[in-house]
Amino acid sequence: MERSARPLNVHVDDPFGAARDPEMPSLALALDPETVRRKFKRGFPRLSATGFVRPRAIRVTRYKAGRRCLVEYDVGVEEPLGQTRELVLIGKLRASRYGNQGYRQLDAFWKAGFGADSLDGISVPEPVGVIPRFQMWFQRKVPGETVTHLLAGPGGLKLARRIAEAIHKLHRAGVPTERAHTMADELRILRECLDRVTAQRPEPSPRIQAIREACERLADSVPEPRTCGVHRDFYPAQVIADGARLYLIDFDLYCAGDPALDVGNFIGHMTEQSLRELGHGSALAEQERALEERFVELAGEGCRMAIRAYAALTLARHIYLSTQFPERRAFTDAILGWCERRLRSA
Repeated sequence: MERSARPLNVHVDDPFGAARDPEMPSLALALDPETVRRKFKRGFPRLSATGFVRPRAIRVTRYKAGRRCLVEYDVGVEEPLGQTRELVLIGKLRASRYGNQGYRQLDAFWKAGFGADSLDGISVPEPVGVIPRFQMWFQRKVPGETVTHLLAGPGGLKLARRIAEAIHKLHRAGVPTERAHTMADELRILRECLDRVTAQRPEPSPRIQAIREACERLADSVPEPRTCGVHRDFYPAQVIADGARLYLIDFDLYCAGDPALDVGNFIGHMTEQSLRELGHGSALAEQERALEERFVELAGEGCRMAIRAYAALTLARHIYLSTQFPERRAFTDAILGWCERRLRSA
């Protein structure tokens, strides 16, 4: 029997029913073990000189109907001498896209000094390839855990400084992008979010209006930035720590923008996490200061005002986000109050 004809015993876990999504019909193929076997065979020359990459298990781990899906594949990679390496691939699919752009972008970071063996310990996941039939591109799953809860631990201050170094490295990488994000875009998104909150909860509308006006005044005070490539969705879940090595992940929103946006967004998420998980908005204040100070050391004092403005705008956006998850709705008023406090100090 040929190696490629071995019987398949591949477990498929699709808790969302993603394979039935009419807006992303290629998902059904990407979740079919026999089709995956055929497409993976010789589909990833970057992984295997022999070309044999065999699926062991398939899991849908994230899914937004009609828009995007993330699938993990446990695979065995056959080596020329007969050994088999076991690893996990992550496949990413977005509706109406074929994956080439995402793969090329990650590959550009990989080649710009973010490889797995980078001397500074700052990396991105290894890009693996594209399967056009699935409209999906693939990367290796990296080891470690997100820094979401590590920041509150005993090494939190050192970790915060390392995160500042990691995002500064990204800003200096020079990976090109045709997309841009400005302060006007940030305000537009915030207005839309606050309008939805007002529609859902008319009773606090005067406070929401005051926050909107304060955010607009604060945004007007931010100097015009020198733009570069920015992550634009930078928060603790986008950084994975494996010992001393940090991995930056998920560049779907990468664009040209103000580098202070990434740091401010990260700090705003830390404040929200402090309120929701640690009982007080200042529970991670030392880590927030360590992140800001290290980034200012690297990028210059001129970015400090913009960092604090973007942090306030991010926290204001979380007023809306808290209403979208049942487990977070109890914290909406606390976030609103902390946002007022931060805007007063700003």
